[in-house]
Order: sequence, then C-alpha cells, then structure tokens
Amino acid sequence: MQGSKLYVGNLSYSVTKEQLEELFSNHGEVKEVNIIEGRGFGFVEMSSPSEAEKAKEALDGSDLEGRTLKVDEARPPRERRDYRRY
Repeated sequence: MQGSKLYVGNLSYSVTKEQLEELFSNHGEVKEVNIIEGRGFGFVEMSSPSEAEKAKEALDGSDLEGRTLKVDEARPPRERRDYRRY
C-alpha cells in the first residue's frame, strides 16, 4: 500500500467519528477520521502505510452496526468539472 489514507464504505448513517477512530486504533495510530455526512462512507488516515495495510486486511468485510464494511486504499480526489459553463 502506497498511502496511509483508507476509504471506508457501507457505513450506517449513525456511525460517528469516535466509533471509527476506536475501531481503527486497534490496528495502529489514527491520524484523522472524516465521515461524509449522509453518504455512507468516510476516510481514515493512519500514521503509516503499513498500519493502513494492517487495518485494511483486518477490517475489510468486518461488521459495524449490522453493516459489512468495505475498506480500501483511498484514491486521490477526481478533478471536478463545472458543466454549467458550457
């Protein structure tokens, strides 16, 4: 794994940043947690790529509040185009 930021999908809308931080901290040092409100996903940044890999392997497919988590390496954000200009 190249980066230390993970995508976490299939979250229940009731999951909090604190819950994710506690879950991922079992697998290394969590630097930042960001949940995208009302979208069912978020991002967790670990302190190193090796810790991120360890957390991904341990938590991908695991259960949180009755939902099966999808954990993968985060991709860089896509450039957004403003189609209203055309």
